[in-house]
Amino acid sequence: MQTDVIISGFGGQGTLYAGQLLSYAAMDEGKHVTWIPSYGPEMRGGTANCTVVVSDEEIGSPTVLYPKVVLAMNLPSLDKYEPLVKTGGWLIVNESMVNREVTRKDVHVVMVPANKIAQEIGNEKSANMVMLGAMMANLRILPEGALERALEAHTAERLKRFVQVNIKALAAGYQYKLAQ
Repeated sequence: MQTDVIISGFGGQGTLYAGQLLSYAAMDEGKHVTWIPSYGPEMRGGTANCTVVVSDEEIGSPTVLYPKVVLAMNLPSLDKYEPLVKTGGWLIVNESMVNREVTRKDVHVVMVPANKIAQEIGNEKSANMVMLGAMMANLRILPEGALERALEAHTAERLKRFVQVNIKALAAGYQYKLAQ
């Protein structure tokens, strides 16, 4: 099985890091993976997105035109990628940053107040982890606990202090969806 994911938002929202974490977790689980980042010249506030392909088999092309899953961290990302999600695919939307409804009726939609949840946990910058948790609760791309194990294994030593809050954020995103 192959799952194509696009994670998109403003620079500084952790979109690239979320994609890297998903990639590391998939590799650690023995999956084939590609991760392609894309970002503007701005350090913060510009656009940033990444494409992650996770597969049980060799990946023919890392290029994704019509993803199965989009994590839209903001309104411009939703506007750009909503038309491109495959029919029957998934839109995971950070409703803290989006002020409109999804118009498509042929995709699954999960609205997550990711910034609000991250604030309640104690670190608004963990909204990306809340979104990943919500995605995993719905799609089961990887076994439960894979993202948490990857966080512990692949976080740089200087950033280890953020591991526990990110694990809490993953769990909050996962639980939020299960409560729907």
